[in-house]
Amino acid sequence: MNSKPLILIVDDDAELSGMVVELLQREGWATHAVLTGGDGERDLAALHPEIVLLDVMLPDANGYDLCRRWRAQYPALGVVMLTARGDPLDRVLGLEIGADDYLAKPFESRELVARVQALARRGRAVRSRLIEHGPLTIDLAKKRALVNGVPLDLSQREHAILEYLFSNIEAIVPKDKIASAVASWDEHMSANAIEVHISRLRAKLEPTGIRIRTIRGLGYLVEAWSDAKP
Repeated sequence: MNSKPLILIVDDDAELSGMVVELLQREGWATHAVLTGGDGERDLAALHPEIVLLDVMLPDANGYDLCRRWRAQYPALGVVMLTARGDPLDRVLGLEIGADDYLAKPFESRELVARVQALARRGRAVRSRLIEHGPLTIDLAKKRALVNGVPLDLSQREHAILEYLFSNIEAIVPKDKIASAVASWDEHMSANAIEVHISRLRAKLEPTGIRIRTIRGLGYLVEAWSDAKP
């Protein structure tokens, strides 16, 4: 099985995309290429690539706008902007809106491979600060949670409980452990209060198929996503 991440190429130059696909596949990467921003948006949500090679000038979209939106929706996504415009100001703009790297066309094959390899290494470091569970992403560094790229509206306490539960996948977590983890040293958090917060979390998560199970007399359990049932 290919252990390298999927790379999505979004570029309306079919000839160039074909060359990039062939090059990256020779290096062992899984690839998927589309010609429009609309197709890129659709397949980004469906395929969950870890890296996107994104053309700035697309027939139906502005690559900078896509980059800005995708960066907000998918914090761990690696984005390399591809453009025929070599102006340094274009490169600065791309990096300022969230691109990880920027390559001006035409580019050397070895340089593209090296940039992708470097980005994959950085991506692994970023993902170590993320918890991913099906459609749910919890960003530990930024203290936010997203479902299918859309931020969840959570209170500070709800987020703390969510983070603790999903940091202990497949473990039964007693209520007293939750209270100890999320309450400050001079604060008491009752079992009833925890139940209220869990109920609110369930209301927000269960429509997406994510379940927090109650194990009677013991606590709560979040199963691995492959075993989860809607």
